[in-house]
Parts: sequence; C-alpha cells; structure tokens
Amino acid sequence: MHSLIQIDTAGPACHEFTDRLSEWLRDNAVQDGVLTLMVRHTSCSLLIQENADPDVQVDLLNWLDRIAPQADHPDMRWIVHRHEGPDDMPAHLKSAVLPTSLQVPVIGGRMALGRWQGVYLVEHRHAPHRRQVVAAFIPG
Repeated sequence: MHSLIQIDTAGPACHEFTDRLSEWLRDNAVQDGVLTLMVRHTSCSLLIQENADPDVQVDLLNWLDRIAPQADHPDMRWIVHRHEGPDDMPAHLKSAVLPTSLQVPVIGGRMALGRWQGVYLVEHRHAPHRRQVVAAFIPG
C-alpha cells in the first residue's frame, strides 16, 4: 500500500504532517507493519522531532542556517553551485545532514511515535515549493 503526500511550502519551515499520516493509516485499516517515507526532492528533508514546543523547530532552523548559511555569506565563498540562487546549495547541504527517508513502526494501526514526537517535512529553500513525500506501508 502506498500514497503520495503533497506538502506546499513557502520558505524555510518545519511542516508537521503526522495527522495526515495517521489518517491515511486509519482510512486503510492497517494493523502492524512498517511505514516508510521518502521525500522526492534534494533540497528538503524529513525528520521526527518534538511537536510540543514550537521553539524546537525555530532553534533547529537557526542551527541549520549556522552550519550552512546562504551562498552569498562571506564564509560560503567556496560554493560553486549558485545557478538557482544563494539558498540552493545550502539547501542541498542541509538535506545531506538531515534524513530524506524515515521508517516508523506501526502497531495496532498507529505509528509508534513517542508522546511528543511528530513527523515533519523540513523545507530548506526560500521560494514556495510543492513537495512530494512517498508513503509506503508494509504489513508485518
């Protein structure tokens, strides 16, 4: 069983889509197995992260900007790939640090996430994008 989930973005942000995944699993009456997720892009990421305090996402995005600032930042003079703008190559670097695929156990039809965990698409680019996440459920 598989699905394609579209997530519209408008700049760097963490987009939680845990509820959409839970609804998809519930609608398909799954029980036990593994949910595999993969984002079909090279300038955004997937992440399981805390969803109780929004400051966690703010700090995460700020940290990513510290390790990979815009290509027009003086520390980034070494970047060659600039064709799509100063945020392009840093977005690729960020997606090389964070995962682009995840596996989540499903037990009794529910993702076995912790109490404060959510599933996020992390957008690294500044322009709006329509991102696609492939979700595949494998019964266990």
